Amino acid sequence: MSTNPQKGKKRDGRKKNDRSDKKESDLIEDVVKIYRVSKVVKGGRRFSFSAVAVVGDGKGKVGAATGKASEVPDAIRKAIEKARKNMIDVPIVNTTVPHEIIGKSDSARIMFKPASLGTGIVAGGPVRSVLEAAGYKNILTKCLGSNNATNVVWAALDGLKSLKTVEEIAERRGLEVADIL
Repeated sequence: MSTNPQKGKKRDGRKKNDRSDKKESDLIEDVVKIYRVSKVVKGGRRFSFSAVAVVGDGKGKVGAATGKASEVPDAIRKAIEKARKNMIDVPIVNTTVPHEIIGKSDSARIMFKPASLGTGIVAGGPVRSVLEAAGYKNILTKCLGSNNATNVVWAALDGLKSLKTVEEIAERRGLEVADIL
């Protein structure tokens, strides 16, 4: 029985499970929903899978996408890759949203309200995934209309895209921040 000091390590000195070779390993990845889709063909039914995934860095960048494949892991991988490419910047002011807003997608509507420190994320499953990936810590939400997971994720992203900080509004109007407040 020989004891190899290099056992469990790659040639460059890193351990096998060390993921420092991936540049985006610090991203938060969450699979929101997996759908089984069937297509009726002459010989019966063909099943495939569709996955909705959310990706964010926890510091103000978030993205979501769907992936479709004949196997679940492939669908998830495709969704995460697409979500990484579709990331948007969202404003975070004192761990919450800068103002109240409603995001819409089809019949799903999501209302976001700023919350005081210590409130936490008050949201349902799909919205919670988006907000945690974006990096919000204190926020109040309410799902209005449809609660379909896919549409709720798109509505949440629509609401976050529409947010503006006081500085952005002041710059757009050509005023000072103190004039607006």
